[in-house]
Amino acid sequence: MTQVTVGENEGIESALRRFKRQVSKSGIFADLKRLRHHETPIEKYKRKLQQRRKARRR
Repeated sequence: MTQVTVGENEGIESALRRFKRQVSKSGIFADLKRLRHHETPIEKYKRKLQQRRKARRR
């Protein structure tokens, strides 16, 4: 779970920006998008193929 504590002299906008950055890095939205709709076998294959390519580049 992603949590952001707002500092005493920190604005809510900067805390919100930090929260959005942490959520995007953790991949929460990607999981939600993936689980929202049924994934066909070919879509699953393409997604895993893309993940393998991305992992190989690192």
